[in-house]
Order: sequence, then C-alpha cells, then structure tokens
Amino acid sequence: MFIMLPAATSILGIYVIAAILPSLLLLRYIYKEDKIEPEPGYLLRALFFLGLAAVIASIVLEWIGTNLLPLFVSTSFAYYKAVYAFAVVAVVEEGTKFFFLKRRTWRDPAFNYRFDGVVYAVFIGLGFAAFENIEYVFNYGLTVVLTRALFAIPGHMGFAVFMGTFYGRAKLFYDRGMHGRCRANLIAAYVSAVFLHGFYDACAMIGTSASTTIFIGFVIVMYIVVITLIRKESKTDSPV
Repeated sequence: MFIMLPAATSILGIYVIAAILPSLLLLRYIYKEDKIEPEPGYLLRALFFLGLAAVIASIVLEWIGTNLLPLFVSTSFAYYKAVYAFAVVAVVEEGTKFFFLKRRTWRDPAFNYRFDGVVYAVFIGLGFAAFENIEYVFNYGLTVVLTRALFAIPGHMGFAVFMGTFYGRAKLFYDRGMHGRCRANLIAAYVSAVFLHGFYDACAMIGTSASTTIFIGFVIVMYIVVITLIRKESKTDSPV
C-alpha cells in the first residue's frame, strides 16, 4: 500500500501536468506580448481560476440547454449537432467566460491599456481550457493530450483573443464617454467568440469528411489571424 501510494500520486501528477501544460505555455506567450505594462499577478491568477468557475457554471447550463433544445429543434434534424454547437455549447461557454471576465476586470485599476483586454480574456479562456482538459485527460487518458494541445486549447485562446480585442476597445470607448460604441464592442466581444466557438464545434461534431476538411482549414486560418491580431494589438497598444 505504501509503495503503491507514491506511484499513484506520480501518475496523478503526470496527468495534471500533461493537461495544464499547453495552457501554461500559451499564457506565458500572451503575458510576454504585453510589452508596456505587465499585469499584476494577483489579477491574472484570479482570472485563471475564474476559468474553473466558468467550467462549473457551463456544466450546469449546458445540461439545462441539452435538455431544453430538443423541445425546439428535433434531434432528427440534419443539422441538429450544428445548432447544438452554436446555441448550447458556444453560447454557454463563451457566456460564462464573458460574465466572469467583465465582472472581475471592468473596474479594476489595472485595466488601463487596450491590450489588457486581450490578456484578461486569454487568461480566463485558457484557465477554462486547462480545467476542462483535466477532465478529458482523466476520462480518456494521455492519448488525447496531443490532439487537444494542437486544437482545443489553442482554439480557446483564439476565441479569447477576439473577445479580448473588442473588450479592450469597449473599455477605451467607455473611458472616453462614447457609451454607444462601448456597448457595440461589448456585444462584438461576445458574439465573435460565440461564432468562432460554434463554427469550430459544429465542424468537429458533424464528423463527416467534408466537415473535417473545413475544420482543419478553419483552424489553420484562425491561428494565423489570431497570431497576427495579437502582434498588431500589442504593437499598437494605447492607454484607455
């Protein structure tokens, strides 16, 4: 028993590290892109763990959505999986992330540069991805690590970059008293993330050869756009 316990603990540690390491590497990348004024550790840690809160809230809301959707859309409908991906998974998961993002950062004094919005959204998005990934690794083993490291986790970062870009602009317009443009950018922050997440999941869930081809092409294009957007937003960062 005493011999087996350390072994079990080591295996547990390997699983957790394998699950969260891709998120940590991407978090390090986005942190280093914040060139002007790096964000305080206390805030970034809070956002990362609010990703866990978003996971828990999403589990509950997705369970409700899964049971309600068949009341409005027949499960035999040819595109039911696509509707589910957009109307339940994407709406709920991006909604919980956006809720905790705005609630925690909007009035924080550290939110004083436009690119901060990207950093905050990515930290909560990758916190979500890390804790979600722990569940996948423990359910399916280490065989899912590489696939999720290449697709799911960078996918969450991609959704977050779009959300954070519009979120940072919303803060800029708010502080300049342009409340109409602020609201428009807050809506764009949420809707852009929902659209990308929904399209990503719809292609993955449908599972045909055509949807798989579209999925791979979409992921490649999104990654290129996201990296370009990060560099542009970082280089042109400005106070809010």
